[in-house]
Amino acid sequence: MRAEAGVGRARRHPVVAVAKAWAAAVLVLGLQWSAAPVVSGVALASDAPPSSVQECATTPARPEKAPVLAHFYIWFNASSWTRGKVDYPSVGRYSSDQASVMREQVRQAKAAGIDGFIVSWKGTDLLDSRLETLHDIAAEEHFRLAITYQAQDFNRDPLPTTQIRDDLADFADRYADDPVFRVLGRRPLVAFSGTWHYTPEDLRSIIEPVSSRLLVLATEKNVEGYERVADAVEGNLYYWSSADPQKTPGYQDKLLNMANAVRDHCGVWVAPVAPGYDARDIGGKRVVDRRDGDTLRSSWEAALATVPHVIGVISWNEFSENTHIEPSTHNGSRYLTVLGQLTGAPSPPALELDSSGPQGAGSFRNSALAGASGLVLIVGLAVVGLWRRRRVQP
Repeated sequence: MRAEAGVGRARRHPVVAVAKAWAAAVLVLGLQWSAAPVVSGVALASDAPPSSVQECATTPARPEKAPVLAHFYIWFNASSWTRGKVDYPSVGRYSSDQASVMREQVRQAKAAGIDGFIVSWKGTDLLDSRLETLHDIAAEEHFRLAITYQAQDFNRDPLPTTQIRDDLADFADRYADDPVFRVLGRRPLVAFSGTWHYTPEDLRSIIEPVSSRLLVLATEKNVEGYERVADAVEGNLYYWSSADPQKTPGYQDKLLNMANAVRDHCGVWVAPVAPGYDARDIGGKRVVDRRDGDTLRSSWEAALATVPHVIGVISWNEFSENTHIEPSTHNGSRYLTVLGQLTGAPSPPALELDSSGPQGAGSFRNSALAGASGLVLIVGLAVVGLWRRRRVQP
């Protein structure tokens, strides 16, 4: 009955019906516009999804919203801050043994919409102890963890396959059934760093003994590399920190091609996101400007366009390469604030926002949407006011 009465009113007052229809249309358009990821003004994921996005029976289901995980390093000692650093954590120059610092880091990450950390680890007494401490905190804070297995020594030489096999077996014995490590399904997600150092046969000998308990991904850098090892792994985590999403030629195409190659093999795809890069103090030459958050926004939108299973933020605390988003003496909380805007985390109070920086693509969309909504509201109120005045006239 209410619907019928509404139709009757619309017929008696067509100008009101037109105003309502216009408002609804603009609202729908605005929601679609604000939801579609955009890179350089071109809608990507919603209009042109990658091929082979269908799920495979052997692949963990893709969540409706990809989990956001930040790469996290637990190798810091007091001496770590004396070399190769130009910025430092706001919390102080910590050791990764400090549980109070870990808890603060987890809480800061959660507040920015980060679902968990991808912890850099291999089997040593020190790193085992630190991982256990972080695990206990994550369990208490309802936070998730995944692993990047560092299959190289200090000199970046590949570790023996027997050592890796033993490390992964020990990790599976301890954590395979632990809820803290359930990012995608029941098996903990483990990215095998440096898979290009190993033959497919080597990888199978390492992974097959734990394949029922761990979800092991490659970390290949291009399609050819992934195709070489695809039959031995269950997907790929791409750690691409030094590229500029706004200037590196073919940036978006490379991500799309990597994502499609992984899906063609029924694999899990972890897409990279980074705020900037500068490794000159440790011998690097490339610099990617942070652009006050616009680089992070562009990187995020490019990653979303690949329809990932997981978004891997590079990084929480890689201070040597200056990809960190952890609050710092130089950057403050700026990049956690930007990431929170991208993940949909609650914004900080308005007075704490820095309005002096340049607007990103998301800011333009939101401003345009706000303007359109305001125009609709003004016109709608004017029409309704005119209608009401006509009703009271004799």
